[in-house]
Amino acid sequence: MRRIAPLGLRTRLIAAFLLVAAISAVTTATLTYQQARTAVLKQSQDTAVSTLRDQVETLPLDLPLDQAQLQRVVNDLGKKGKPNPWNVFGEYGNLRASSTSAPTSTVVTEELRRKVAAHPHAAFQRVTGANGTPYLAVGMPAVFLHNEAREPTGLVLFATMSLSTEGNTVDAMVEAAKRGAVPGLAIAIVPALLAARSVLRPVRDMRRAAQSMGRGRLDTRIEVRGSDELAGLARTFNETAGALEQSVSELRDAEVRARRFASDVSHELRTPLAGMLAVTEVLDEEAERLDPDTAAALRLVSAETGKLAVLVEDLMEISRFDARAAELNLDDVDIAEAVRKTLERRHWDDERVLTDLPSQVRARLDPRRFDVVLANLVGNALRHGGAPVRVAVRTQPRPDGPRLLIEVADSGPGIAPEVLPHIFDRFFKADAARTRSAGSGLGLAITLENVRLHGGTLHAANGAAGGAVFTLDMPLEADA
Repeated sequence: MRRIAPLGLRTRLIAAFLLVAAISAVTTATLTYQQARTAVLKQSQDTAVSTLRDQVETLPLDLPLDQAQLQRVVNDLGKKGKPNPWNVFGEYGNLRASSTSAPTSTVVTEELRRKVAAHPHAAFQRVTGANGTPYLAVGMPAVFLHNEAREPTGLVLFATMSLSTEGNTVDAMVEAAKRGAVPGLAIAIVPALLAARSVLRPVRDMRRAAQSMGRGRLDTRIEVRGSDELAGLARTFNETAGALEQSVSELRDAEVRARRFASDVSHELRTPLAGMLAVTEVLDEEAERLDPDTAAALRLVSAETGKLAVLVEDLMEISRFDARAAELNLDDVDIAEAVRKTLERRHWDDERVLTDLPSQVRARLDPRRFDVVLANLVGNALRHGGAPVRVAVRTQPRPDGPRLLIEVADSGPGIAPEVLPHIFDRFFKADAARTRSAGSGLGLAITLENVRLHGGTLHAANGAAGGAVFTLDMPLEADA
């Protein structure tokens, strides 16, 4: 059964059904064989014992016997064997006689002689001869009645007969049982197939329903047939699917409301923030002519307003990704030139950032989103890792097309193991005490969404020599 286990459920059901049928057939055949063998042998030995007893009781004996009389007795008995011909051996004191050429028989054992001598009654024994043939040996003492008691005369007669006929009868019955078992097992395949079909139909329906639910069709239900355990399982599946559909629907509605709220808030904040930024720019120009305390407060308000503006822009960008409204504006880009321009715009084109930029590497991608990805990765490395930051660009052939690989590695302490699984989560910050840091906690989440939009992946890990390593893997030809 362990070898059958990796196979399908249908095969296992049919195999189990046939195994039960085979065990039943073998058990029935074995019991039938034992009962038939016992009945056939018992009938033969009872007939032989009864026949020999009747004939011994009617023997005319003139005691004491001489050799001639003993020979005449065994010859007469030897002609009356029943149910099969038998050989008769007589023992009277030291005299021996037989109805065959041999005076004694190996079939007559000493154990049988002791039984007959101990009790003046008939005794029998089944013995296997030297050639493997089964024999029945019957010992019968000749007795006379004296004062209503059985007294032995000293004459003991033994009859031996072959049981090969009975053995052939039993073997024929076994052979018939064997021949009948094979068609029986073949016929058992039909109910096995029907039983497997009745069991597997609801299982197949449930598998298709589960696959349909896995593809997002939560309204999938199973038709309930009957009232057995499988029907109960189908009803439970339908109830679970209904509860899951309701829960997912509520979660989707809540998610839609949350996205709409974030988007609406971001849009509503853009207009007043634009005015606030314009005012803070004018006030920054006048800060030098104000007293130190007022100037410090003014600069703090200006910095926090700038952070709020960045947060609003990030929220709007995330809402576009959530609404699947983000699109790629593809263009042919020289990767080395695009990396240099990104670093120059942020004034990172100094010894803080080391680059390995091979020439003649061109890719079709969205230049603006690529600039955001690279700027977020390098800026994150400078803020939380440490200079120098290394940016390495290379290409790699793949079966599905050439890929662009960009590694951004810093010289910091690396990323804690408990932080790695959440590094791309929204609003996640590695240091909970730095909740009011310059970052909004959305930079890496936006970076990951931009990479996915290009059909790529972004992986964070710790380098062998220390420091965090972000690996960007995306196709050289993005699909719009």
